[in-house]
Amino acid sequence: MSTLLFRGELRRIDEHGQWTGIYKQPVDEPIRIGFSGLDGDRQADRRVHGGLEKAVHFYPVDHYRYLATRFPAIAEQLVAGSIGENLSAGDLDEKTVFIGDIFRLGGVRLQVTQPRSPCWKIDARYGFDGLAQAIATTGVTGWYFRVLDEGMVDPGDELRRVERLPDAISLAESWQVWREHRPETRRLERLLAAPGLTDGWREKVRNRLLWLVGKQADDPSV
Repeated sequence: MSTLLFRGELRRIDEHGQWTGIYKQPVDEPIRIGFSGLDGDRQADRRVHGGLEKAVHFYPVDHYRYLATRFPAIAEQLVAGSIGENLSAGDLDEKTVFIGDIFRLGGVRLQVTQPRSPCWKIDARYGFDGLAQAIATTGVTGWYFRVLDEGMVDPGDELRRVERLPDAISLAESWQVWREHRPETRRLERLLAAPGLTDGWREKVRNRLLWLVGKQADDPSV
């Protein structure tokens, strides 16, 4: 599947008094992808974007068609790259991609680490309230990669899955389990054990599992 590449500088959202890296521009020449992501790409809030575990953001191009159907008022804005991703391609989604999956793109190896949690900056980007919530509710979130091998990538290079680890869990199931009010503990345990999951998500899942087990101990009917 041919891949579109995007990177961007920081831009201020004046009405909120904050900066964002969500505004990306297409990359039309070979570019290096290092352990921290695409050369020249910037993120404003490194607590939730960027870093080694979330170096590259992927959003499926097919999701834009789905969102345009649901939100016709902003359909013209819903084009690849506009939600802040670094990579976009077809024929991949959260149901078919698993945490820990390893992909090859040009001279780079990438590993899926976690779903992308949509935030308020998506609504600010499109000037449309409720889009981020709809993305979260329907699970069309996209995901992050860590970079296993640095290298050069050309626009249009094919993104190919080269390995799936044992006991992997799909991004769709991961997101569903995380958003359930009180998921079964066995499902949280499976997510906690998912190979390739980021330390940040692992800690959140572990804390939620401990809380839920404690609740069940206090009240077996929970």
